[in-house]
Amino acid sequence: MVAALKAVCRSPRHYKPRTSAFPESQQWLYIARRGLILDQAPSHSVSLHRLSDSDSGIVEVSLERPEVRNAIGKDMLRGLQNTFEAISKDSSANVLMIRSKVPKVFCAGADLKERKMMSSSEVRDFVNTLRATFSFLEVLCIPTIAVIEGAALGGGLEMALSCDLRICGEEAVMGLPETGLAIIPGAGGTQRLPRIVGKAFAKELIFTGRKIGGREAMSIGLVNYCVPAGEAHLKALEIARNINEKF
Repeated sequence: MVAALKAVCRSPRHYKPRTSAFPESQQWLYIARRGLILDQAPSHSVSLHRLSDSDSGIVEVSLERPEVRNAIGKDMLRGLQNTFEAISKDSSANVLMIRSKVPKVFCAGADLKERKMMSSSEVRDFVNTLRATFSFLEVLCIPTIAVIEGAALGGGLEMALSCDLRICGEEAVMGLPETGLAIIPGAGGTQRLPRIVGKAFAKELIFTGRKIGGREAMSIGLVNYCVPAGEAHLKALEIARNINEKF
């Protein structure tokens, strides 16, 4: 029932009837694989944990790349792709939570130092795959929750925007600072942010690159809950348990 409700609540612009030879999530996976071929090797920066006992059905994806504040490079992108694919095939998964194991940061965005080492074609493939991976996350048939403590910037915020719900600590910092780097939010931020907060707020945040705190994010509807710093995971788990009971 909850999965069906998610499909109904999806924006008509995003929702596509399942008339293709492949389920919608597999279509997005195909697009991602076509853009950048990523192998099935384990990622060192993304892990999947399935909760047990009364929390069985809740799965957590953890980001852990402390040396670059969880910036998304090829290894993390491969880990996100493979992990989301595994979840999409897991009939026991009811709710997904995405969190960081690095203190004071959710995800700082794309790894720009790694990107400087890429050719122009590699950069294009990377951005296309990042965009397709977040679209794959968006259309997963189970509810998804982003747990934001600290910075969620650029691609990090775009990943959170791809989730159904966002919970943040009041010391969280969110923004799309790409215009300051002479680029644009290329992984869906220009589309998802206005749908969530409205065009006026979205345009201001994108045009200026301004960063906002947890309380302001709550006031404009960017997050569902803003809780005291350090308590976002507890609040997200409370919500995940509430949802899990409905399955």
